[in-house]
Amino acid sequence: MKGLEEAELCFPEINASCRKIIRPHLEAMLIYSLLACITVLTVVLNLLVIISLSRFRQLPTTTNLLILSLAVADFFVGFLQMPVEILLFQGCWFLGDFICAVNYFLGMIVVNVSVGNMLLISVDRYVAICDPMFYSTKVTLKRVKLCICLCWIFSAFHSSWLLRDFLKRPDRYNSCYGECVVLINYVDGVFDFVVTFSGPIIVIIVLYMRVFVVAVSQARAMCSQNAPVTLQHSKRPHAKKSELKAARTLGVVVAVFLLCSCPYYCFTVAAESNSVGLSSAISEIWLLYLNSCLNPVIYAFFYPWFRKSISDIFSLRTHEANCCRERVIKSIRSL
Repeated sequence: MKGLEEAELCFPEINASCRKIIRPHLEAMLIYSLLACITVLTVVLNLLVIISLSRFRQLPTTTNLLILSLAVADFFVGFLQMPVEILLFQGCWFLGDFICAVNYFLGMIVVNVSVGNMLLISVDRYVAICDPMFYSTKVTLKRVKLCICLCWIFSAFHSSWLLRDFLKRPDRYNSCYGECVVLINYVDGVFDFVVTFSGPIIVIIVLYMRVFVVAVSQARAMCSQNAPVTLQHSKRPHAKKSELKAARTLGVVVAVFLLCSCPYYCFTVAAESNSVGLSSAISEIWLLYLNSCLNPVIYAFFYPWFRKSISDIFSLRTHEANCCRERVIKSIRSL
């Protein structure tokens, strides 16, 4: 009986050790396999996005820079956060208090950066569709790079402030040895919810509703060339067809992000004190992380240039880089 109790402990030699979460062997293997596949796909697919956007120097558009920043954040989710969540699947933390603190700090940064990138993407599409005449002057590469840097800096600053007590003493909230838990008080949790989720999400929804209305009106104006109202619309600058397609694609990205992230944030704000760690709902966390795997899948489905780039990367035709770039440029111009 004593041997069985020790087998259920994370550290059998320590009496104050946490207990393992015991699951049937077949169930555990299936879950481990599924989570491992999601992790590998997230890392590989986002790495392909990063390579594709970095490789084609002729495509440093503002939208592509935002997608690149989002892909970097998604890559870190798959490379750093997902493996740690797999390690925590049995309820045991074996990497020490310092790595525990670093893990939550980096995890909060990449999640906040994802929200910030979604907001920047929405602003980019709003200006491109609703004010196309001044898009090239308002949304420049220099301004977008500055916004991306500020997004990462703000996320790091906000995460360090929110975890200020936890970073000083990572084991302060542990109830047993072998646990990695951070507790955020209710006031800080609500503030974090408003600043990093509900506020940006409201802005994103409002902007995309406006983008949708303008895109529909422009599409109708293009289809009804003989209608009298067309003469009125024709005096206004219309967004390019490629811009409308980009708005649709990135709208899907934002919609998927909302579906994946809302359960997690609703779960955290509903509790009396936000708990992120072993006491969190695993399904909400993995649904939030799953969004990082779905984004490059959306790019592959909607962007022909991305599919061409992946084909060239896997075929190892690096010596045909110039030819490949020309094909990608042509595919984008044909949109």
